[in-house]
Amino acid sequence: MELLHYGASSGLPLWAISALCATTLLAAVFVGAPMWLCTALVAVGCWTFGAPWWLATLLLLPCVVIVVPALRRPLLSDRLLSLFRRTGFMPQISDTERAAIAAGTVWLDGELFSGAPSLQKLARADYPDLSDEEARFVDGPVAEVCALTDDWRVHQERDLPPAVWDYLKRERFFGLIIPKEFGGLGMSPSANSAVVAKLASRSLPLAITVMVPNSLGPAELLVHYGTDAQKQRWLPALADGREVPCFALTEPGAGSDAGSITSTGVVFRGEDGRLWLRLSWNKRYITLAAVATVLGLAFQLHDPENLLGKGPFPGITCGLVPTSTAGVVLGRRHDPMGVPFYNCPTSGRDVLVPLEETIFGGAAGAGRGWQMLMECLAAGRGISLPATATGGAQLVARAVGAYAAVRQQFGLPIGRFEGIEEPLARIAGSTWLLEAARRYVNGALDQGQQPAVVTAIAKYNTTELWRQIINDGMDVMGGAAISRGPRNLLAHGYAGTPICITVEGANILTRTLMIFGQGAIRCHPYAYQELDAISRNDAPAFDRAFWPHVGHVVRNAVRTAVHGLTRGAFTWTPEGGATKTFWRRLNWASAEFALLADLAMGAYGGDLKRKEKITGRFADWFSWLFLCSAALRRFAAEGHRREDLPLVRWACEHAFARMQQAREGLYANLRLPGLGGLLALPGGLWARLTRFGAGPDDATGHRVARTILQPGPQRDRLSGRIHVPQDPNEALGRLEHALQLCTDAEPVLKKLKDAVRSARLPKARPEQLLDQAVEKGILSEAERQLVRDAEVARAEAVAVDSFTLQEYAEGRDAQRPTLAPHA
Repeated sequence: MELLHYGASSGLPLWAISALCATTLLAAVFVGAPMWLCTALVAVGCWTFGAPWWLATLLLLPCVVIVVPALRRPLLSDRLLSLFRRTGFMPQISDTERAAIAAGTVWLDGELFSGAPSLQKLARADYPDLSDEEARFVDGPVAEVCALTDDWRVHQERDLPPAVWDYLKRERFFGLIIPKEFGGLGMSPSANSAVVAKLASRSLPLAITVMVPNSLGPAELLVHYGTDAQKQRWLPALADGREVPCFALTEPGAGSDAGSITSTGVVFRGEDGRLWLRLSWNKRYITLAAVATVLGLAFQLHDPENLLGKGPFPGITCGLVPTSTAGVVLGRRHDPMGVPFYNCPTSGRDVLVPLEETIFGGAAGAGRGWQMLMECLAAGRGISLPATATGGAQLVARAVGAYAAVRQQFGLPIGRFEGIEEPLARIAGSTWLLEAARRYVNGALDQGQQPAVVTAIAKYNTTELWRQIINDGMDVMGGAAISRGPRNLLAHGYAGTPICITVEGANILTRTLMIFGQGAIRCHPYAYQELDAISRNDAPAFDRAFWPHVGHVVRNAVRTAVHGLTRGAFTWTPEGGATKTFWRRLNWASAEFALLADLAMGAYGGDLKRKEKITGRFADWFSWLFLCSAALRRFAAEGHRREDLPLVRWACEHAFARMQQAREGLYANLRLPGLGGLLALPGGLWARLTRFGAGPDDATGHRVARTILQPGPQRDRLSGRIHVPQDPNEALGRLEHALQLCTDAEPVLKKLKDAVRSARLPKARPEQLLDQAVEKGILSEAERQLVRDAEVARAEAVAVDSFTLQEYAEGRDAQRPTLAPHA
């Protein structure tokens, strides 16, 4: 008892001294103070509060050992390094893995992974719009080619019309990313994305045909890695469509595992004294291959005579082969879900090409193909597929919202039923979030960033959100969505959804291996340096990385506890008002994510990459951290519009609910050394008592659904720059026309209902009361005509296509539907 009240100079009891020292230390750790400062604060605390010598020694000795390198290295770091190398606990990194991890740059993903993100950076990240020149192109040639394209005809005829192909080439659609000095349009990633999004809202085959030459392929590889001679030879012809490119990467045995390609190129010296390649390959799923005039090719380079001085197996290499070269085999097509874009196999055997002209960058590019691929895949993952998903989603939001407002059951538009309102809210909220993510990622790409992990997050999550949106749209429109024909706006997008899910790395593997598997090493502030030091047995480098990593874990543990107990109250937020609570929760969720990520890496070591259910949950948590920050950035960038508050609230609450789901799954399934599954009970209890969120409430969902049920500026902004035809004879134009008329007629119909309630008119269907209402002066002639026009437009809008038996058998266009007044 005497010890408990001991205080050398302060008179404070020992428990108070210990508590004060601990509080001071925890506060320092919480704000990220360096270890030497924490040690100094402990020393000052011991002195100030009169701690006994034995307590001061107990507190300070470990700190001094850790702070002083001369003590830390021999006593701790060298022993730990030896242990890690001897046990093989940490994963070994292959050359291909090292190239993949090192590819690109770390952007805001590093902030979110840190556990202590700079919310100011998240809130002020670039959120670019189009330049005037780019906007003119989107509103001019892009709109024109959309008008030229009839998606139903494209699917019936199994190709784009010749006039569309000619227009695409003439207006240099295949040269969006080619610099102007080579005859291209030199567009930014934001513009490239906006073009693809608008095309996707009109026709998926049209969008794919344009996106592929402007993503991973010959043009991008030439721009970044080609020799001057290669650029001059190919880029002008690619820009104006004289040459049509494709890029052959995927093989029967090498899909998402592109490093396993078996295509070969053997170096030999020809009789002319030059170096040549003998190429053989068997590729599949190659878009545009059947019509391509130049083939980009990834292959394993063999140099048995070491003519390049890089050894007998320099590695994966990328090259460019004219398809007219002897031995190149083209001319067949796959049929991906009936979507008629050119997707094809190609093969070649003993194809002879000059090495310097073929390999991107000439001989200097030999063996650098994996690096090239990893650095350039961001175009497809960060631009093309998110743009396709966003354009498709904006079309669904516009079409399904109009349909739900026009289609009636039990005398009410179906959009007013809560059962329909729920998927409408998901469609509208997710569409708003997709545009936020698209613009957010393009902000990084426009600045020259190549954030490999962020673009993997973008690819996986935008295509999965699109899958949910199109499924919800199909549910709402029902029979009108499954009956194919010129009037159907959803069926082709629904059929094409698995294509977006599959390409540029299958979504399952993108989630489980790339987002967290690659992200845990690439985005973590210390993990890669540690692994690299262990592999090289570099004791000083290991020491410099390991102990800051320990401090990183301790800091995030403290931050997790404090933020969890206060719901992030001790967070400086860059935005006040309605979004302040979301910034706080984002900061808190980042800290706990970082802590659990370190616990998982420490528990499983190199085995973590095989625990794909665990890494998948981490990927979900990480993804929704990023998407939540994208939603908050959009709200701020667009001026904190009051009418957008339901949308940002819906997006953020949905994000936190998804993080919470991943969080609970991790606590339930993480197994720690010596503890097994014991984390599940306290962790699960902690997660449930301190929930990130439970998802949007019904009131928010109601307000979000209303944004796509009413014509006006907010609905127009939600659908961005998609193609909206004005012709009421076109499918979307017909819905838009009906929506406007039905909206205008609502006040007139209300007059009729009020007259029925007051017994001035008998109970009957509104259209049966029009003449009586005019006779009694309840409605004007103009109002009667408005209701009649709205009813005709309503019937036209909900009608579906039908075919004669002969037309259906021959695949010909539908006849005009027979309309029932209330179909």
